Amino acid sequence: MEQLKLAASHQAEGTITLPGSKSISNRTLLLAALATGTTEIRDLLASDDTSRMLEALQLLGVRLENFAENAWRVQGCGGDFPNKDAKLFLGNAGTAFRPLTAALALAGGNYHLSGVPRMHERPIGDLVDALRQAGADIQYLGNDGFPPLQITAPKPDLSKPIKIRGDVSSQFLTALLMALPLTQQKATIEVVGELISKPYIEITLNLMAKFGIHVKRDGWQSFTIPADSRYTAPKEIFVEGDASSASYFLAAGAIAGNVTVEGLGKDSIQGDVRFADALALMGGKISYGANHISADKADKIQAIDLDCNHIPDAAMTLAVLALFADGTTTLRNIASWRVKETDRIAAMANELRKVGAIVIEGADFITVTPPAQLIPNAVIDTYDDHRMAMCFSLVSLGGVPITINDPNCVAKTFPNYFSEFKKLVS
Repeated sequence: MEQLKLAASHQAEGTITLPGSKSISNRTLLLAALATGTTEIRDLLASDDTSRMLEALQLLGVRLENFAENAWRVQGCGGDFPNKDAKLFLGNAGTAFRPLTAALALAGGNYHLSGVPRMHERPIGDLVDALRQAGADIQYLGNDGFPPLQITAPKPDLSKPIKIRGDVSSQFLTALLMALPLTQQKATIEVVGELISKPYIEITLNLMAKFGIHVKRDGWQSFTIPADSRYTAPKEIFVEGDASSASYFLAAGAIAGNVTVEGLGKDSIQGDVRFADALALMGGKISYGANHISADKADKIQAIDLDCNHIPDAAMTLAVLALFADGTTTLRNIASWRVKETDRIAAMANELRKVGAIVIEGADFITVTPPAQLIPNAVIDTYDDHRMAMCFSLVSLGGVPITINDPNCVAKTFPNYFSEFKKLVS
């Protein structure tokens, strides 16, 4: 296994230009493919996850042109994919697998969807149940409730509201919202239980509106797509910098200096931009510009007790930041961590203990009590999870060397993360 050794450091200073948002990039690619007309997408994230989406769209017959750096021209197919029979391998890209499952289930055709072994352990049953209510024909090829899947042509029936659980993954509701306009029928979705990760639904609704579809909603419980809805290409769209990726650099600034991230401002459509608010609660000194956010070193990092439903991915950074806090930090409402690239609650607890933290984990929370002194030379397992690798780079700012196993797993969203991190630290 490849390893990366990070030297002990005490200072982080500089400016980072963020890669494009994964959530926005893959949603935009699919919406552009489903639209009528041609969309130019600029500042698209270049990563494993977006590569899986691009490969899938090409296999489905969508015409794509990489006309400049991180810029793609997508000729939409109006919801009618040219290739009606395809086998798609989507790696561990949930932002590709879930929306494509829904779109293909309602587009008509025969499709086989699979991924890496971990993807076949990530639940998709609630989305499949909802799509079946809409008339989709989807079969499990392995364990019930999990990929791989076989999809055949549907018999759409939207005469009744579609019910979907909201408490497992917001990607299920996102996928359903994005796909239902393909039926051109009026469709109503009713969310059962509490909807988690609401800001990710805000991203979906915002992008659908840019492609011409305005979803009517009743709070977070009911969403209605008007009849005769059709996606229309907006001609040009820019992808924001990734707010989740910003969290590591902003945390570095709060721990050890002054760091500015460019490509993201306070008016971002991404929920994880609110990580900066959590960082301020912990003592970080935050300032905003139209297209940048800066974090200065905290006088003292404070422990917090926080409901993290609104920042599920960036909350992982808070767990590592807790190593530098005065007291015990509790992060709540993070059950979605259990069904991500790995069981992130268990993984985070295991690795934090390696550097001396006292950790308590529950079904949907984690508490972190920092050690009096970080244990040097810890070897951190990353579980093929990009965010585990990026989070634990911050430990080196505590003045201790650390080794990251399988550092290249960051390619999922930020292939050059460690080279960018090393530019800041000393």
